[in-house]
Formats: sequence, structure tokens, C-alpha cells
Amino acid sequence: MSNDNKINLNAPTLATFKAGDSVLCLSLSFTSFVLTADPRSKRDLLALIHDGSYFYYDDKGYFVPASEKVTSDYQPSLFQDTPANRQAIATLYNGRFITQTSQRTVIDTTEADDKEVIVISSHDLSDIACDIDGAATTLSDIGTLLWLIHCDKIKAGTAVSMARLAHDSVITWANLLQIQSGSINKTLAMTGYGKEGK
Repeated sequence: MSNDNKINLNAPTLATFKAGDSVLCLSLSFTSFVLTADPRSKRDLLALIHDGSYFYYDDKGYFVPASEKVTSDYQPSLFQDTPANRQAIATLYNGRFITQTSQRTVIDTTEADDKEVIVISSHDLSDIACDIDGAATTLSDIGTLLWLIHCDKIKAGTAVSMARLAHDSVITWANLLQIQSGSINKTLAMTGYGKEGK
């Protein structure tokens, strides 16, 4: 038998997909999708709909940009929606995939060609937004205070007291932002971007 005819028994067998298959695509959502034939062009591709947009894949599950005919990805994006794959995904995500008791709404603000995606809860995002808003309000107030002092519209004794309060406020908000930055950097450290501000 020639080398060309030998079969590598250790090589993984990639799943083959077709229209009508129920699939999982974790880069988009934890819910399953049903594949269709590419409805918008003559490309020999498969498609799924997410948030009103079409996403295209070849028959091995690799993502293909809308303007291309072939993939540039190195890993497939699709998995057959099977109990075994759901269990593997649940293990990967610490059980959150299968223990979820209610339908999860995922708001996807990423671009189709994003290679890394971080899923963050609305609660955590709200905390970050509140801290940023609080810090921005404090900076604005301090700017107004400095302007009033510059224009001699505040008495010297009052200015000293207000400056002390402003200093304490800056320390408080700086600490809060440092905590948020540390939390965000822990997540970024697991990505290709690494920590910011280092």
C-alpha cells in the first residue's frame, strides 16, 4: 500500500452539515439553530439566521464571510445539536448551559468576523456603567468647582473645605474604578488582548 493510500487513524473526523440540521453555534448564542441553504446567493454554503442577519458556513461548519466563497477560519464554528455535545458544552461553561431554567436572552453587539467574544451578564455590565457614570459626574463636579475657585466666586475658607471633600470623592471613585479595572483585566487575561494598562 502506498503512502498516499494510508489512512491516518488518529486524525479527527469533522462533522458534515446539511440544510435542515439542528446545530449549536456558541459564538452567537446558547440556543440551537436550524441550517438552511444559502438563500441569497449561488454559493454552495449553508446559512442560519440570528437577530435578523444571515451567517454562512461550509459543510464542515467553518464560518464564511458574506463577501467570500471560502473560509479563513482554523476551527469550525458549528456543532451538531446532540446530547453529547450539549454535555461537553455544559462542562466547558461550568454547567451553565444545561442548568439554565429559563430562556436566556443574548444581545449580540459583535461583528460577524470577531474571533473572540466575551459573554457578560446585564447585571455586571450595569455595575460597570454605573461606576463609569459616577466617576464622570464626580470629574464634572470637580471641574465646575475648580472653575468657580479660578473665577474667585467661592470664599477661600469654603474653597478649602470643598477641595477636601473633592479629594475624598476622587479617592473613593478611583478605588471603585481600580476594582472594576481589575475585574475586567482578569477576563481580558484569558483572551488574545491580555490585560489593559500593563
